[in-house]
Amino acid sequence: MTIQATTPAGGETAAPLKLTLYVAGQTPKSVAAIRNLERLCAEHLGPGRYQIDVVDLRSSPQLAREHNIVAIPTLVRQLPVPIQKIIGDLSDTQKVLVSLQLDTLA
Repeated sequence: MTIQATTPAGGETAAPLKLTLYVAGQTPKSVAAIRNLERLCAEHLGPGRYQIDVVDLRSSPQLAREHNIVAIPTLVRQLPVPIQKIIGDLSDTQKVLVSLQLDTLA
């Protein structure tokens, strides 16, 4: 599942932040992580500045090994580099902003 914000009306051209969220089905922590990430991006990044890919490891368990995912939910910032990972339901907004360096990108 991909969640992509629409392009802003002003035609902003900066490369979007690419995030991948690894979850396990519809568990409470997985659902909370998806909602928290959507809210965080909408509030701190705005439209057109991010792309979120949600990967359900229950349907593709081999991806956990391939992408070195040891716990779920795990959020991976793919772009911009360096790659950053954060584990949990993303309920601590400040921790997520600092860990993924989103506070410096906004």
